[in-house]
Amino acid sequence: MLVETRRILPITRLQRELTQTVRALSETGEPVYIVKNNTMEAVLLPFEEYEYLANLDEMFEYFEIDDIVQKRLSGYDPRKNIPWSEIREE
Repeated sequence: MLVETRRILPITRLQRELTQTVRALSETGEPVYIVKNNTMEAVLLPFEEYEYLANLDEMFEYFEIDDIVQKRLSGYDPRKNIPWSEIREE
């Protein structure tokens, strides 16, 4: 992943310039990468982008669930069903 170095911000600078950073973020829509001890720690991004990514993550989860259901149904044979009344009697 390529990160623009002008968008990298040390956490100590972020602490001093939080208001300005959030204002610039909302104006430009560009994420801000936060570094702590020379290690990438977090990313600030516009709420709309976060919401989009959260929805995308949820959609992928639905695809995974659908894949599991389809795999289970591939071996399903309705002729092997046992009525609930028979199960309950045992």
